[in-house]
Amino acid sequence: MALLETKNLTIQFGGHTAVDDVTFSLPEKQFKSVIGPNGAGKTTFFNLLSGELKPTAGEVFYKGKSLNGVSAVDRTRIGIGRSFQITNVFPSLTVFENVRLAVQSREKVRYTFWKSARSYHRLTEEAHELLKQVLLDNKAQMIASQLSHGEKRKLEIAMLLALDTEVLLLDEPTAGMSLEEVPAILNVIRSIKEQGDKTILLIEHKMDMILDLSDSIMVLFNGQLLADGSPEDIMQNETVQQAYLGGYEDDRSVRNA
Repeated sequence: MALLETKNLTIQFGGHTAVDDVTFSLPEKQFKSVIGPNGAGKTTFFNLLSGELKPTAGEVFYKGKSLNGVSAVDRTRIGIGRSFQITNVFPSLTVFENVRLAVQSREKVRYTFWKSARSYHRLTEEAHELLKQVLLDNKAQMIASQLSHGEKRKLEIAMLLALDTEVLLLDEPTAGMSLEEVPAILNVIRSIKEQGDKTILLIEHKMDMILDLSDSIMVLFNGQLLADGSPEDIMQNETVQQAYLGGYEDDRSVRNA
């Protein structure tokens, strides 16, 4: 049984169909990438999975149970974590404090005025371990706003890992990075995959990264699922090649964001 799946998932904005009757499945502990031209509906699809948007039709299922009516916050609590294209960190806090707050959120720990934050040793240790995992342990006491864009991306992934969700939805983690910063984030994501305890769905445009990491790839085009298969099958799929080259015939007049 799939860990995360959709059936006939659709969302319309006025007369625009941004995600159109998409049925897909993501097996447990698999790494699947979502690709497609700009405007294909990839981020909108993620917003439906994470609960940021409600579908016009169709359903999202997690462990066989429908998520219709389940909020984005509650989806995180039951095991679906989401990163965004724009970095989402607390800029005035230190790198360490950002991660520690994420761990606290998961544990539902609130500090009291008579008890020092330093007394929560387990949370502190876990935060430091997560910073090591994303290669930011040497920046723990730096104010987050002083990090480079690539380092902020790594911090965001550490905060996402702190929530200890089963599923990670990573929305273009290399967006806005310089070429020099990409290998570091690639190594972080590879190490998460190699640990073997996460199920990952990735939106990305860098095909070398996708081919290196993915167990399977799904292709969206104008909101529709164009193909879903192994990296080898996708690379050899003539319809996919035509879509990327702009030669795919589609009778719909609206290209979705």
